[in-house]
Amino acid sequence: MSGLSEVVNVLVICGHPRKPSYCHALAESYREGAQMAGAEVRQLDVADLDFDVHVRYPSPNQQPCEEGITKARELITWAQHIVFVYPTWWGSMPALLKGFLDRVLTPGYAFDETDDPAVWERLLDGRSAQLLVTMDTPPWVYRFIYGQPGHNAMRKATLGFCGIKPVLISNFGPVKPAGDALRKSWLEKARDEGACFPRRLEAYRLREKCLSWLKILRLQFYPMTWIAYTLGALTASQSGAVFSNSHYWLGYVAIFLVEIITVLGNEYFDYDSDRKNENAGPFNGGSRVLVNGELTLQEVRIGVLAVSILLAVVVYFLFSQPGPLNTLDFVLLAAAGVIAVGYTFPPLKLSYRGLGELDVGLTHSVIVILCGFVIQTGQWNNPTPWLLGIPLFFATLPSIILSGIPDYDADKAVDKRTLAVILGPDRATWVAIASAVLAIMAVFLLQAADLFTGTIWNAAYLMAIHALVLCYALVAYLREGAPIRRINGLMVLALTYVLWFGVIPLIDLW
Repeated sequence: MSGLSEVVNVLVICGHPRKPSYCHALAESYREGAQMAGAEVRQLDVADLDFDVHVRYPSPNQQPCEEGITKARELITWAQHIVFVYPTWWGSMPALLKGFLDRVLTPGYAFDETDDPAVWERLLDGRSAQLLVTMDTPPWVYRFIYGQPGHNAMRKATLGFCGIKPVLISNFGPVKPAGDALRKSWLEKARDEGACFPRRLEAYRLREKCLSWLKILRLQFYPMTWIAYTLGALTASQSGAVFSNSHYWLGYVAIFLVEIITVLGNEYFDYDSDRKNENAGPFNGGSRVLVNGELTLQEVRIGVLAVSILLAVVVYFLFSQPGPLNTLDFVLLAAAGVIAVGYTFPPLKLSYRGLGELDVGLTHSVIVILCGFVIQTGQWNNPTPWLLGIPLFFATLPSIILSGIPDYDADKAVDKRTLAVILGPDRATWVAIASAVLAIMAVFLLQAADLFTGTIWNAAYLMAIHALVLCYALVAYLREGAPIRRINGLMVLALTYVLWFGVIPLIDLW
């Protein structure tokens, strides 16, 4: 590869306790490759350092700092890219390298604690790393069978904790049965890794950035919106309207973009709450992308602006299509969009005013069904989509109410007024139980009134069984005292309960 546009400081740390070793040969090959790329390279052999590998005081900073530890810190401070070369012993690194990290990466140098136990400062931020790891286990076994514990410890719990990222990893093994030709090819690979590390880092950062954007969008929660929107559109065609594919897809893209803006707004305006949250999980506490520093607040602001511009373009094309939509429809649909993003966006900030659960319940049921119906017909006064949204509204409430319980302490600390904060976890749980019951009651009442017939009503008793299971689980949680903790099992029950009220009618109307 061509030389670097500017000199990069590279530190190669060999953590093998014996000299010479194959790891030292890999380290030397990597060094040669990095020098070929134009980097300034220094090497540190942990086996050459004279230091106590044990932390013998309550704080490692109380221990006398040997010359070797001081030298290592100076080199790490100097480096922009740090390469660790070591063997895998018993699934992880040798004791010598572990002791070296225990002594070098101490509070005040590698990280700092803050008044908030859930937040710390990463003092080695801005550096990247690479691991060249030998092993006798086949690399695929180490990864897929053992779960690569040593790699995870170094990449996430050690280097990542101190702010060093990304961490590239190259495996070499199994070493013991490898012949001279294979070992020589690995040395060439290490040399190539050194020569190509800037390009690999750039590609890795781009991939990680794309993954971070996917993670922050939380796409796993979007299908229910599509189901509700499609319900409205199919209800329109059942009522005699001519189904328009262009209106359907432009309308859904617009709703999809509104949901993206809403989610990004949640991440942005809930940042203070999310970073205080000690109970964050897959269903609450945000995506953690901002909290973990994978994206910046500025990048999210730019993302909201870009999606808003795209939304304006899509809405323009939607209302440019021949069809039933008029200016009043635009105003009412725009108002629905404002209500959706107003969950956390100022000036509404409905989730901070005790109206967040109501907002989510309406926007993910009645409002989205209406959007699907109106975009096809231009009509707001047909009772069918309104009535169809009632059971779905009540079915949605339990999951959004329950998601606020693990967040209780963090939300309360930033004055976010969820129902869990306003009522307390126990009373909020009772509201979730009542909502689950009202959802199934709404189904039976609509059935008794002969307003709808079809598959959904045949499945009503299955819905009722799910409601009973959910309510039983919630009552059991209340008997525990409604503790503030992760409640992933309850969240799964509540979210799958919602599916009955969307998927079954969709099957019926399709």
